[in-house]
Amino acid sequence: MAVEQLTTPSTDSRSRQGIGVSHIVFFVVAASAPLTVAAGGNPQAFAVTGAVGYPLAFLVLTVVLIIFSAGYAAMSRHITNAGAFYSYVAQGLGRSLGVGTSFVALVSYNAMQIGIYGLFGFTAADLFKSKLGLDLPWWAYVLACIAAVGVLGYRRIDLNAKVLAVLLVIETVTVVVFDAAQFLDPGPQGISATPMSWSALSTGAVGAAFCFAMAGFMGFESGAIYGEECREPRRTIPRATYAAVILMGVFYALSAWALAVGAGPDHIVGSAQQQGPGIFFALGEQRLGSAFGDIANVFFLTSLLAAILSFHNAVARYSFALGRERVLPGALGAVHPRHSSPHVSSLAQTGLAGLTVIVFAVAGLDPLATLFTWLTNLGALGVIFLLTVVSAAVIGFFARDKRGERLWSRAVAPVLGGIALGAVFVTALINFDVLLGAAKDSSLTWILPGVLLAAGTAGVAYGLFLKSRRPQVHTGIGHGAEEGTHLSDSHTPGAPA
Repeated sequence: MAVEQLTTPSTDSRSRQGIGVSHIVFFVVAASAPLTVAAGGNPQAFAVTGAVGYPLAFLVLTVVLIIFSAGYAAMSRHITNAGAFYSYVAQGLGRSLGVGTSFVALVSYNAMQIGIYGLFGFTAADLFKSKLGLDLPWWAYVLACIAAVGVLGYRRIDLNAKVLAVLLVIETVTVVVFDAAQFLDPGPQGISATPMSWSALSTGAVGAAFCFAMAGFMGFESGAIYGEECREPRRTIPRATYAAVILMGVFYALSAWALAVGAGPDHIVGSAQQQGPGIFFALGEQRLGSAFGDIANVFFLTSLLAAILSFHNAVARYSFALGRERVLPGALGAVHPRHSSPHVSSLAQTGLAGLTVIVFAVAGLDPLATLFTWLTNLGALGVIFLLTVVSAAVIGFFARDKRGERLWSRAVAPVLGGIALGAVFVTALINFDVLLGAAKDSSLTWILPGVLLAAGTAGVAYGLFLKSRRPQVHTGIGHGAEEGTHLSDSHTPGAPA
């Protein structure tokens, strides 16, 4: 079936689904966990990089990602596939490279989601012990969370969107209240513009600062994964992507600036090094009372839950796309007859998360220093690499057929975005020891990136194997949404759409 059939997805059965721009924005922004960035990521970035101008890095990256999104959005208007990156690279650079991309994506998104479980377990164990005297191991809370996420992931996508909407509103309001309190009652230096200046950013470890800021945007690209389950994907996906990038960039820049204003630009680095994430709660309690700290700690936990659920849905849909095309076992491509969800892929991801957590628990590894730090940095590095590759795929896709797209969207923006993201990726590799909090000669600095290299190489090799031994499967790589089962095709009669 010709590729052109994907250019009118708004008129096919996929347009019946009920999620729109706002729902996808909830999934995308929830993956980045606003309260986690504000209370955890920002203090750590100030402490590690020593860059008082760290808030400016968010605004710079917002511009970079808007440029990248021009080509990404253009491609989403012509390809609607739950595999997103996988299908984009397959149709832009070649099917075997598409399989390699899918393997890197599966490793990266699984690492992000499972890694966050480590922070969830650490936070939950500490919170319940300090407030309720309940002394349970971290993994007990994680296994309970895995079960809850598994149930939600098994159900309809619109139920997940509603849950994420509630959690996202709660954590966003918490951060907004904190930010307002810092600006209304600033620290010893008042409301200073220094944290928003290039000179303040360049005096610290600029490369590491951009890596930390980029981690705050993780998940912004996942909107295309839900193309088969939304209304009018040609319009919905681009709008949701642009909205998420701008919302996250401005919001995180203001939150980091508020943290610096509250502590004082001259003191923020030292205070963050001494207190870590505690500086967020301490500054909040100083201006809003002790109740804020207790409430914010609870919402910090729900923020992590929202991020985990969002990444779970993304991973399940990647597995579904690969199963539908028989690149992975076909059972993963099944759609639940009632919930219209990739339920088998969701269950498989739930099982993988549970098994990984059990391995770390049995080995006696620290959930924060190992499970969280190792896996989330591995995942972030992989996603940055994927964004760079997709920029090249956009150019390749439109080089064969312009499809009515402007020169800016099909060539100029992908080139500029790809160069900028490639620079961020190289910087992340160079500063990987800093991001891990490890020694410069630590074996982790090459073992973890090596996992991504191994996954990509294995994927390409498997793609070439399919080409020679299973050509019918190879032909359908990246094109499964054209003739295969969609996530919107299995409504039972009378079921709400």
